[in-house]
Amino acid sequence: MLLDLLDQARRAAAHAYAPYSNHPVGAAVLTTTGEVFTGCNVENAAYGETICAERGAVMAMVAAGFRDIEAVAVSGPDGPCWPCGSCRQVLHEFGCRRVLVDDHEVDFADLLPHAFRL
Repeated sequence: MLLDLLDQARRAAAHAYAPYSNHPVGAAVLTTTGEVFTGCNVENAAYGETICAERGAVMAMVAAGFRDIEAVAVSGPDGPCWPCGSCRQVLHEFGCRRVLVDDHEVDFADLLPHAFRL
């Protein structure tokens, strides 16, 4: 199942809009009930408006009415592409348990051991 998730992330990267970095990234989020949502990075000349692939996938998941993440797979063009700090915090918000990046699978808690909480 996770290898299929990584394949979906790779396919999503093909839709990225990355004219500034030339670094297309795709992500696929697996919910705890088995649904998959994908996203790709969408860059903007005003860099702060850029959306990472992981957050794009999470937004699609939430828009479809889902809230609980089992795993996320991320694929970039040049080897491992780990989620940035902002994406890690967003993934944490929805309970992400596992992360798959290329041939690396890790527990999410290892990526963000001291997550912000209210």
